[in-house]
Amino acid sequence: MSNQSITYLVVAACGVCVLVAYVALILAPAWTAFGRLWERLAATFLSLYVLLAFIAIGLAGGLAVIWFWDSIAA
Repeated sequence: MSNQSITYLVVAACGVCVLVAYVALILAPAWTAFGRLWERLAATFLSLYVLLAFIAIGLAGGLAVIWFWDSIAA
């Protein structure tokens, strides 16, 4: 396997882990907290903001590691 293939495999595995965690920890409780269908759909839509916030925090952390890598590695 090439380095690029390994990178793609790790990114895909992380994406699957994020999706499973989102569904199990955020979407399922939001879905079961309401009884009417429109409330459940609204909760599902609003939970996407939580997912996007977590993705943004992860990206910011990753960019911080890239930015400060010289001082971290030394």
